[in-house]
Amino acid sequence: MTADNPLAALIAEKGVLLADGATGTNLFAMGLESGDAPELWNIDAPEKITALHQGFVDAGSDIILTNSFGGTRHRLKLHHAQDRVFELNKAAAEIARAVAASAPRRVLVAGSVGPTGELLEPLGALTFDGAVEAFREQIAGLKAGGAEVAWIETMSAPDEMRAAAEAAVAEDMPYTCTVSFDTAGKSMMGLHPKNVAHVFDTVSDRPAAVGANCGVGASDILSSLLDMRAGAPDATIIVKGNCGIPEFQGENIVYSGTPDLMADYVRLAIDGGAQVIGGCCGTSFEHLKAMRTALDTHKKAEPPTLETIAERIGPLVNSPAADGDAAPKRERRSRRRG
Repeated sequence: MTADNPLAALIAEKGVLLADGATGTNLFAMGLESGDAPELWNIDAPEKITALHQGFVDAGSDIILTNSFGGTRHRLKLHHAQDRVFELNKAAAEIARAVAASAPRRVLVAGSVGPTGELLEPLGALTFDGAVEAFREQIAGLKAGGAEVAWIETMSAPDEMRAAAEAAVAEDMPYTCTVSFDTAGKSMMGLHPKNVAHVFDTVSDRPAAVGANCGVGASDILSSLLDMRAGAPDATIIVKGNCGIPEFQGENIVYSGTPDLMADYVRLAIDGGAQVIGGCCGTSFEHLKAMRTALDTHKKAEPPTLETIAERIGPLVNSPAADGDAAPKRERRSRRRG
């Protein structure tokens, strides 16, 4: 990459890195209402966003993601805030940067960039150039606030992934990209985990890392990890899995993963070749503490088999991704990380 790669530098220093946990789950616990835009809290309740990041740093995270997942004009338009893209993203990065600066160790600030929620041509109205422009507007704000890496996440469509990558390159930002493999082991738009790194073959700068986040459970993301590692043996791989399986309890979604389960997920992720490991939906500060301990004490072993993963973490929700066009392709729905 032409841009400096602070992620590679930190991996070289520490080996495997621990990313943070859920944004949405923890902000809902702080009072965020369903349907509200978390990004508005960067201005309206910055002390709560500070507490979110501080909780993850105290739990042992090496990387914290800014509160900017829905920070493109397309997502902010739903909250009549499409004219505040730069302001809200800059504030998100500034809050995270302040927490990282006060940490007793090196903590990397990653600027969270989620999908626009729109379909690109020919399936939808958004042009590729329009997507690049929207992502570039967001990434410029994140960079101005002190984000060190554009952390493109919860993606599904290869063309949107490339648009976000082109935007990061245009802003001279190193970038990573993670995909949600939640449809028969593939992304909703049919991307196989083994092909994720190759999405960027036509982008002038390679990603600092690729991987998976969110999805349908810890076991499934470990299955995706094995495919990603097989498809790109030399890539830096991220896994940021949900905390077990989501279950409805009344009107609330509760995640089944215990701290012990998430600790074992970390051990298996290390064995599977991940260099950055974190949690997504449902992952609390308590889970992160257990994950930190597991990361610090585990000695890398042979990659697990699917049978080992099922025995230790639980059965896969989906079958492993099939080759070819065996997985169904659906229109991509909007998702919010955490």
